[in-house]
Amino acid sequence: MSLTAVDHRGAYMNIGKSFDLLFTTLASRHLIRPGLRMVGVYLDDPTSVPEPELRSQAGVVMEEPCPVEQPLMRTHVRGGDYAVLKYKGPYGDMRAAYDWLYGRWLPSSERDAADAPMFEEYLNSPRDTPPTDLRTDIYLPLK
Repeated sequence: MSLTAVDHRGAYMNIGKSFDLLFTTLASRHLIRPGLRMVGVYLDDPTSVPEPELRSQAGVVMEEPCPVEQPLMRTHVRGGDYAVLKYKGPYGDMRAAYDWLYGRWLPSSERDAADAPMFEEYLNSPRDTPPTDLRTDIYLPLK
């Protein structure tokens, strides 16, 4: 997937600020389109990188190429095999989903995680959806 994105540094739970910047920038440049897919790409392991140094990207899949000027950037999510965990609930409670995915599912799957960023696709928006109804697909890249 090709994404138009903005960089985010710091706590992953604060990536919403970067999504706000992304959508404000896209709107000011008349680039908002119906059905934009929202994707958060998480580049670091939060258990081994200090929170202020965590790197991520708030992005949208753009079907048509668009001009990319700061603060926007173009990035890509690799193809290949992924484990996909369908999560429903508040973003703040996702830690349990990750613990299950990495701690239980992955060791029993006979698969290995690939050396590539994992990402989340947000299927609805916290702006108009109660936290208990938020739906997120969590993508774990596999070898």
